[in-house]
Amino acid sequence: MAMGLFRVCLVVVTAIINHPLLFPRENATVPENEEEIIRKMQAHQEKLQLEQLRLEEEVARLAAEKEALEQVAEEGRQQNETRVTWDLWSTLCMILFLMIEVWRQDHQEGPSPECLGSEEDELPGLGGAPLQGLTLPNKATLGHFHERCIRGATADAARTREFLEGFVDDLLEALRSLCNRDTDMEVEDFIGVDSMYENWQVDRPLLCHLFVPFTPPEPYRFHPELWCSGRSVPLDRQGYGQIKVVRADRDTLSCICGKTKLGEDMLCLLHGRNSMAPPCGDMENLLCATDSLYLDTMQVMKWFQTALTRAWHGIAHKYEFDLAFGQLDSPGSLKIKFRSGKFMPFNLIPVIQCDDSDLYFVSHLPREPSEGTPASSTDWLLSFAVYERHFLRTTLKALPEGACHLSCLQIASFLLSKQSRLTGPSGLSSYHLKTALLHLLLLRQAADWKAGQLDARLHELLCFLEKSLLEKKLHHFFIGNHKVPEAMGLPEAVLRAEPLNLFRPFVLQRSLYRKTLDSFYEMLKNAPALISEYSLHVPSDHASLPQKADVL
Repeated sequence: MAMGLFRVCLVVVTAIINHPLLFPRENATVPENEEEIIRKMQAHQEKLQLEQLRLEEEVARLAAEKEALEQVAEEGRQQNETRVTWDLWSTLCMILFLMIEVWRQDHQEGPSPECLGSEEDELPGLGGAPLQGLTLPNKATLGHFHERCIRGATADAARTREFLEGFVDDLLEALRSLCNRDTDMEVEDFIGVDSMYENWQVDRPLLCHLFVPFTPPEPYRFHPELWCSGRSVPLDRQGYGQIKVVRADRDTLSCICGKTKLGEDMLCLLHGRNSMAPPCGDMENLLCATDSLYLDTMQVMKWFQTALTRAWHGIAHKYEFDLAFGQLDSPGSLKIKFRSGKFMPFNLIPVIQCDDSDLYFVSHLPREPSEGTPASSTDWLLSFAVYERHFLRTTLKALPEGACHLSCLQIASFLLSKQSRLTGPSGLSSYHLKTALLHLLLLRQAADWKAGQLDARLHELLCFLEKSLLEKKLHHFFIGNHKVPEAMGLPEAVLRAEPLNLFRPFVLQRSLYRKTLDSFYEMLKNAPALISEYSLHVPSDHASLPQKADVL
């Protein structure tokens, strides 16, 4: 632009200097052909004017381009400032969201402060009314109901356990005598678990659950693979695991060939090509899946049922009752049939111990409607039943005498059982009730579980369940729970795991969730009338066991 202005000024100065009026005629040498000179000067002037117009247009164009460039630069600067401001706000919002989420995860594991504040406070439930405005019977009515109906109905639980334990000891000893110690699985002593051994069984008939651990013959051993949580584990597979059968004298886990895939032309010099897996026939004898090193639940079920049948035939002449299988989908579901027509069910469940812990892999358990099914027959369900029993026993030592925690669980389980018989099973099970109670035992002080606070603690337990149902979130008590005392001795993999949501099926199955929620509120609605009725009249199904069972 400066060059253009200089050129314009130069042309104007030249034109002024060369203008004929600046020089007088008498002092100039005028050519003879004056008209020709004037004509040429006029033509030259016209050229100068055209050049001036062209230069002015060029100057205007350059000015317009400069203005446009300045405008574009200004817009870019404003956009950069806007982008920086937006990025700053986005970052701040993300940080705020993460802080809120961390706070929510830390404070929503237990009941809300309204429920834990005092006995008179209430949880904010659906529509602002806790438990939809339900008013439970007072502590006197609840105490009378528990004493008359529940405690009286379970008075013979100790005799039932004693009778079944003696019979199962005899049955397992007969099973061991029929097994070949060199080729067959070795059966260990049973372990009593669940409500009958935790003293809160209320359903009739009384049902004992007994774990029966077993181990492979020498030189084989079981290597459990625990699936608690992780990016590589699907959500519906968390809480399961697999069990690999390996040779103790050829431990492939300590060699790199057991941790990576070797090529077809590569050979492990330690184990050789044929020592990686036992022959196919041996694996079938070890109850593995076809062409697999992993234990198969179906193979275990068939082996266990066959072994129990053979063992019973060997001792049947000693007893005056019959033994039959109960549920076909459960390998150890058994039923004692007395000649009087009465029966006594119990479950012998084959399990595998996870290393040296009290965690067990269970082949089959009665499935609840909300639970999934194994994706493969080599998937084994993890059971914390022994840990749960140990935690309740340890907690009882710190609670006041006559603590009401098990009474709360018994009443809630009683109400759920009656509602299931009325409207059919839902996604809520007694295991969910026990899980909620275990969480509350960690959140509440020991003095809050006195016998006189039965009504407040029962109301709190139901509040906790309602809140969990509305949020579709009930965390497993042991998996990923850092509040569990270290004295429990949980495996490190369980402690490091992310919390496992037992109510996750409700997120995927809307119809099941709707049915469960309706059934829960129907149970709460029927609770006062049901408790009052059973407090006055004890039904016949809560009578004690016949004398025949006591003699046996």
